[in-house]
Formats: sequence, structure tokens, C-alpha cells
Amino acid sequence: MAKKLFRYTALAIFPLLASLFIRLIYATNKKVFHIPASVGEEPIIFACWHGELLMLPHLYKRYRKKAHAKVLISEHFDGKLIAKTISYFGLDTVHGSTTRGASRVLLNAIKAIREGYDIGITPDGPKGPRHSVGNGVVVMAQKTGTKVVLVEIKASKKWVANSWDRFVIPKPFGTLTYYATPPLDLSSYDLVEAKEIIRSKLLKHSDEEHN
Repeated sequence: MAKKLFRYTALAIFPLLASLFIRLIYATNKKVFHIPASVGEEPIIFACWHGELLMLPHLYKRYRKKAHAKVLISEHFDGKLIAKTISYFGLDTVHGSTTRGASRVLLNAIKAIREGYDIGITPDGPKGPRHSVGNGVVVMAQKTGTKVVLVEIKASKKWVANSWDRFVIPKPFGTLTYYATPPLDLSSYDLVEAKEIIRSKLLKHSDEEHN
């Protein structure tokens, strides 16, 4: 009973506070954008590492005046918190994991793309390993002919969680630097090649790439 009460209370309060916090962080940071001017009008798959997803909604808003996207989110309780948080930014969700129950999740995501939705995905989510690329993003892109925009979000001042993804929470009064590729067509690559392209480009501005 206590656990249910805690979860009910958390779902009622935390997402609103989190959404306000995200807006506050964005407003109080300097922003630098190294991104394409446009990604076109067709549905796009936006992909970033799980540890960098917190500030992704603000990049999406630069490309779509009206949000029309679904984000792949796990079915666990923390996934429900994230799903409700991003709903305050007008974003919908596809619940599930591309590692567990993958077929159903991918089918739902593919259906959403064909209905005109953009898709948001963390290639190493929901449980890692960190900075690994699962098959889901490639399968979705190639089955639907959808292009992929790869996003890195770097904070000059930040807290880093002691979690598998080293989740980044930017601090106020720093600089947020957004990097995004032009829309990439993965249709001519095999699975291994496409995954390596995604990984290398998502690590282009990371210390890991240069170690």
C-alpha cells in the first residue's frame, strides 16, 4: 500500500516539477547550436545517448512548431515518470524496450512513423550498456525509409548521476552546446555498418571518442 501511495504521489508531482526544472535550466544557460537549419517535413528519427536526453525536447522545438513525436520509453516506473514529464512538452510515447519485447515495440514505432510521427530513441537505452547501439534504431530507419538525426548535448556545468548511463543534469548558468547531424540515410548499409556509423557520430564530441 505504501509503495502504491508513493508511486501515485510521485507521478502526480515529480513530472511537473521536472518539466519546470528543464525549462529553468534551458532558460538560464547560454545556448550554442551546431545543427542543420532544417530536417525537412518528413518524419525523422531523433537519436541521442540515454545519458544526454534531458534537454532533447528543446532541440526538437527548433524543428517543429507543433510537436508531433513519440519517444520510446521503458515500461518501468521510471519510464512512466519520464513519459509524463515529456508530455508537458507535447511529446507522446511508445512504451517498451527494444531489447525486451522488441518486436511489439518496433512494430508500434514503425506504425507511428507511417502515421507521420517523428520518433525519439536512445540507442543505448533503457539499460545499456552505455554508448552501445541496439538494433532498433537501424531497423526502424531501414524498414520505413526514415532518415536519422543524431544528437549530442553537452553541458559545461553539470551533475552526473552514479547510474549505468552517467545521466547528465546540466546546472544553471553554464553553456548548453547542441550538435546534430543532417538527416542520415542508412538504407544502403548493413546492420553492423549502420550501428557503427551511429555510435561514432554520437561520440564525435565526447571524451570517449578521443581516449
